[in-house]
Amino acid sequence: MSGPAQVPMMSPNGSVPPIYVPPGYAPQVIEDNGVRRVVVVPQAPEFHPGGHTVLHRSPHPPPLPGFIPVPTMMPPPPRHMYSPVTGAGDMATQYMPQYQSSQVYGDVDAHSTHGRSNFRDERSSKTYERLQKKLKDRQGTQKDKMSSPPSSPQKCPSPINEHNGLIKGQNASGVNIGSTKNKSGKGKGGAQIDTEIEEKDEETKAFEALLSNIVKPVASDIQSRTVVLTWSPPSSFINGETDETTVPELYSYDILVSSTGKDGKYKSVYAGEETSVTLNDLKPATDYHAKVQAEYNSIKGTPSEAESFTTLSCEPDVPNPPRIANRTKNSLTLQWKAPSDNGSKIQSFILEWDEGKGNGEFCQCYMGLQKQFKITKLSPAMGCKFRLSAKNEYGTSGFSEEVFYYTSGCAPSMPASPVLTKAGVTWLSLQWSKPSGTPSDEGISYILEMEEETSGYGFKPKYDGEDLAYTVKNLRRSTKYKFKVIAYNSEGKSNPSEVVEFTTCPDKPGVPVKPSVKGKIHSHSFKITWDPPKDNGGATINKYVVEMAEGSNGNKWDMIYSGATREHLCDRLNPGCVYRLRVYCISDGGQSAVSESLLVQTPAVPPGPCLPPRLQGRPKAKEIQLRWGPPLVDGGSPIFCYGVEMSPVEKDEPREVYQGSEVECTVSNLLPGKTYSFRLHAANKMGFGPFSEKCDITTAPGPPDQCKPPQVTCRSATCAQVNWEIPLSNGTDVTEYRLEWGGVEGSMQMCYCGPGLSYELKGLSPATTYYCRVQALSVVGAGPFSEVVACVTPPSVPAVVTCLQEISDDDIENSHYSPSTCLAISWEKPCDHGSEILAYSIDFGDKQPLAVGKVTSYIIDNLQPDTTYRIRIQALNSLGAGPFSHMIKLKTKPLPPDPPRLECVAFSHQNLKLKWGEGTPKSLSTDSIQYHLQMEDKNGRFVSLYRGPCHTYKVQRLNESTSYKFCIQACNEAGEGPLSQEYIFTTPKSVPAALKDLQRSRLFIPVFKPSAEL
Repeated sequence: MSGPAQVPMMSPNGSVPPIYVPPGYAPQVIEDNGVRRVVVVPQAPEFHPGGHTVLHRSPHPPPLPGFIPVPTMMPPPPRHMYSPVTGAGDMATQYMPQYQSSQVYGDVDAHSTHGRSNFRDERSSKTYERLQKKLKDRQGTQKDKMSSPPSSPQKCPSPINEHNGLIKGQNASGVNIGSTKNKSGKGKGGAQIDTEIEEKDEETKAFEALLSNIVKPVASDIQSRTVVLTWSPPSSFINGETDETTVPELYSYDILVSSTGKDGKYKSVYAGEETSVTLNDLKPATDYHAKVQAEYNSIKGTPSEAESFTTLSCEPDVPNPPRIANRTKNSLTLQWKAPSDNGSKIQSFILEWDEGKGNGEFCQCYMGLQKQFKITKLSPAMGCKFRLSAKNEYGTSGFSEEVFYYTSGCAPSMPASPVLTKAGVTWLSLQWSKPSGTPSDEGISYILEMEEETSGYGFKPKYDGEDLAYTVKNLRRSTKYKFKVIAYNSEGKSNPSEVVEFTTCPDKPGVPVKPSVKGKIHSHSFKITWDPPKDNGGATINKYVVEMAEGSNGNKWDMIYSGATREHLCDRLNPGCVYRLRVYCISDGGQSAVSESLLVQTPAVPPGPCLPPRLQGRPKAKEIQLRWGPPLVDGGSPIFCYGVEMSPVEKDEPREVYQGSEVECTVSNLLPGKTYSFRLHAANKMGFGPFSEKCDITTAPGPPDQCKPPQVTCRSATCAQVNWEIPLSNGTDVTEYRLEWGGVEGSMQMCYCGPGLSYELKGLSPATTYYCRVQALSVVGAGPFSEVVACVTPPSVPAVVTCLQEISDDDIENSHYSPSTCLAISWEKPCDHGSEILAYSIDFGDKQPLAVGKVTSYIIDNLQPDTTYRIRIQALNSLGAGPFSHMIKLKTKPLPPDPPRLECVAFSHQNLKLKWGEGTPKSLSTDSIQYHLQMEDKNGRFVSLYRGPCHTYKVQRLNESTSYKFCIQACNEAGEGPLSQEYIFTTPKSVPAALKDLQRSRLFIPVFKPSAEL
């Protein structure tokens, strides 16, 4: 035997018998969920048996068989270990708490050497150290709990078992992890736990640590079925230090309760934000363990330590009613079961009865610990009521429900004959009642016997039992059977009841033969016939029912005939429709199934009359829109065509205006304000049906018709008279006319609007083509315009001359033109008004007008210088002279001045200084007279030397002793005056150069004078 062994044992009184184990082993008693188990474990060298045996483990325990060496081990949760029982009877109260040596509580940091010593930052390092410190503090708390004595071992289950020196729910390092399996089914080591803690978010870790620092709840006001639990929020103080985590203002809490021991299954009984709760519906005298778990923002802390409490004992539960165990004619034996004692042993049971009086008053007939009682000295068939209660040291329970029992009597009396409740084709349901005077609780059995008349075997039993009803099956249809019933009990049998006779129902008949058509199929009727079914089901056919459905796939069947005959005339049918017919029959056995369907189609006929067509919308002047619906009777064939006929009311000459498949049409080319009659008929494949009734519709009044072309009469070249006639008014009077007139056919303007039939146009242009048209209007609207009429006005005298203006002197190329005696004018050719212009007449004073030819410019000569003239002009053609143009005022310029006298006032051999006229040698530039000095060149032509207002000019770069010809003319605004006569001036010879060594005494200088030839 190398390890702990479990030895199952049973004891009739619940005590643990003496255990004999081999040397080197020790028994340990463990209570788990109310079941005591003895675990035999190897005995360590330090194990000392005694009254209060303590198990010690040395710092360096020697390896024992079946044990796994554990260098460092976390302490397991405290539990109770019972010493061996010294003898029979109740278990001893001695127990052995387990203690661990100091080596078990080694430094936790020794387990965290898994390559995670380097943290991400200083904050993570501090958080990790704070969590490790909290873990150490919890381990210290568990140490204290192990050193303290445990609670009473009474009803304190401990489901934790030891296997090979390890406690179930722990890993190899001794950390209690609740379950020894993770999701993958493998246990987690200390390194895996450290890894999970480090991988959590830092803030989440801090909150979990804060939420886990909660004290266990406190139980108060403990009653038999209620308790009040209170607790405090998680504390932020851990070992005198304040956690840096932000403390929430409000938590939510879960209260977890277990009734199967501290390490049993916990169930949540409360979830909320309060710090106190009252638990109800608890079991009396029961050990409970409660934990509180804090939660904030979906982060849950570790549940607190368990608070243990035991509910108080109370009176027993209400027992179940007693049941009868045996009965005789003079006695009743009752039995019952004990209810829950609720923590206190039941001291007695109290049985009460009404002594068979039935007045509702009970008296005690038994009190004791027995669970059965026999009541004697009763009468046969006597009924009594009973009730039961239980009592313990806390009180008496309530009474159970009342029950009523009878004593046995004599043999039953003859029962009544059975009654038929329901009959079938192969079965009969019978019912009977108890014999009169039989107690309701007396066990009576019944025998039902049956006889079939044709069998010849007499009555045979069909049922034997306590039921009061039975269904006899496997019978023949429509057959008579005889029945009687016998009652019996423990005392004997009764006489048989009177014989009754019942008959099974006949079966439903078979399916009738498919119906067939008899004779010719008409459009509205046909006759059908059918044969009876081959099997009538054992009963005569009472009637036949014919059903008919319209359409080849119709599911609505209507009954059209019900009777005994086997033919029927189907009338009032629709032509061209498909009908399905089927037959079923009815007898006393029921209704048969329906026969096969007969498909019949009636021949089609032409459709019936339609409703008269109706007007759609408002009628127009020349057209109306009609709409109609299909006929009420289509004759059994789809409508594919409609025909509409129209006739004027005053004439009975109908004509077809529409034929097609549409249900609307538009009739046009009508006269406004006229009444027309319309009728409609429809057609299918059999032809057109009758016409509908007539429908009279009046067209709306229309605008006037188109006017005839107007007549235009030219009264003069500038006036025309337009006349027109009254058009057809189409039901309304013409209120006005509109006349359009214009010189372009496509761009005419309205020139008249009124009720008149003529209009005179004035201010026309002669010899011009004009276009006109007329339109009539009424209150309904405007009619169309008439055709366009063109007319040409007669020719006339020319139009007025325009753009009469003076021609500038610079634009005149005539050499004989003199601005002092001539005026040059120009004008534009006016419109000739249909006759060619032959001449122009120029009026420029008192003299007779001057006639000129077909020109557009003219020079008027022989005029007085510096004189103003009023000039106008008119054109002449074969019809006469046109109007004068506008008048312009023109003035002739003064005569140009005469040439001045030219003189040579200074000379030299290379230049000559000339002077002319009166005035200063240098005149102002504002002088009105300009002078033009010219000199003859080598070619005999005069070239200009000077032009300006000055009176002197010096001619330079001349040759010595040379004659030059000069002339001069004066100019002013009138023009250039005549050239003067030629003047000849001769330059003198130059002075010779000075002679060398010439005696000054005899020097002679000759003097030359210029000569002037006039």
